Amino acid sequence: MDWKDHARRLAAEVARPDCPWGQAVAVTPRHTFVPRWYERDQEAGGRVVRDGAADPDAWLAAAYGDTTLVTRVGALHADDAEPGTVVTSGASTSSSTLPTLVLDMYKHAELVDGSRTLVTTGTGYGTALACHRLGSGLVTSVDIDPRLVASATDRLASIGHRPETAVCDLTRGPLPGEYDRIVSTVSVPTIPAAWLRALRPGGRLVTTITGTGLILYADKTPDGGARGRTSYEPASFMGPRHGDDYEETVPASVPEEAKNSDGEVSASRHLLVFVPETWSIRSMLQLHTPGIEHRERWYPDRSHTVWMTHPDGSWARAHATAPREAPTVHQGGPRRLWDTLEDILDRLNWLGQLPVYGARATITPDGTTTLSQGGWTATL
Repeated sequence: MDWKDHARRLAAEVARPDCPWGQAVAVTPRHTFVPRWYERDQEAGGRVVRDGAADPDAWLAAAYGDTTLVTRVGALHADDAEPGTVVTSGASTSSSTLPTLVLDMYKHAELVDGSRTLVTTGTGYGTALACHRLGSGLVTSVDIDPRLVASATDRLASIGHRPETAVCDLTRGPLPGEYDRIVSTVSVPTIPAAWLRALRPGGRLVTTITGTGLILYADKTPDGGARGRTSYEPASFMGPRHGDDYEETVPASVPEEAKNSDGEVSASRHLLVFVPETWSIRSMLQLHTPGIEHRERWYPDRSHTVWMTHPDGSWARAHATAPREAPTVHQGGPRRLWDTLEDILDRLNWLGQLPVYGARATITPDGTTTLSQGGWTATL
């Protein structure tokens, strides 16, 4: 299959011609790492498993587009499913990240010749790019899933890359070595102390914070902690998991209560917001109240309902009868989730921005991470 022109086109799209990362994209066969993937199909009512070998043109178009390709939903990897299988529920649990975002993470890491670097595995495509830039001997690639590590190791070897690979829970450690750079394309709720122990003096870590749109980069300090910033560019990755699938965190009774109970009723001061669609609001809310789950529904008459639920039993339901009408809000449980959201919206309307992007990051040796900007602080 003639893939090289497609790879060169993708490289021209995502990087400057003289950039070493562009050169890596131009010579790396991404399709090798994604022989099958999930694609949303409205008619089928879910995600459908696509098989590249059965449709080479679609395979090339998908693999060499600057887009994320989901390769695992729940516990079912696309490689293990029959082509055409339809999955109607479950969260994405592995993917091949869009190349632009992989390169952004590597650019934040400021990789240079000789940087011994730890990366996360996934399909292995990002590992291949790092191997091309640094050489396989300087790259270690880890994942919690033995099946992903094994398949990525084989696919990397098939194109001449032989980095060290290992099955490892990146959030808990220990990590298999010492590194100048740690680049995680798995989000973390806070910086694992294992990363700080594995970083060499002056080394840099780059990751995203779970549930937010924040890229965080920080350099190790002499006391064993680290200092850095959140990037001004938003991004997010899948959160960590410790088994085949993500565990349910909100009891089933809470969404049921949010759907049917009256609770405390009020009129909102703001138009209806669905938090996952807003980078800065989503980040600010997650930092204040981690773990909120969000759902929404549009109705044929253009009315709109959003729900917020939390593992502690708190819930909120807001319903607007028209797109530009302030919603009626119902809330219950130990916390008033919508009130917290409205405080954030007040701040955004008053100041025109939220302080989450470009914030200073201070990390103690045990991983406690504090963000600050102006008079605002948040500890993860």
